[in-house]
Amino acid sequence: MYSFAGDSPLDLRALRSRLEAMDSPALVRFGQAAAYMCSPRANMGKEPREAFLVQLREARDEWRRRQTASPQGCQ
Repeated sequence: MYSFAGDSPLDLRALRSRLEAMDSPALVRFGQAAAYMCSPRANMGKEPREAFLVQLREARDEWRRRQTASPQGCQ
């Protein structure tokens, strides 16, 4: 399972290292889980926590970085 930062301070450097170390299928699963954590359903209609939004953004950024780095578009 994935560990999401909720109320604790988010270490961006550690998160980026974790995301870089994931293979592409794991990164996709993490991104899907992060997207759910930002959804109204997961937050009972309230705004998502900033930490969840940051994790989703970082997962998307890592995915985009991989897509531009790979000539075929996937790894």
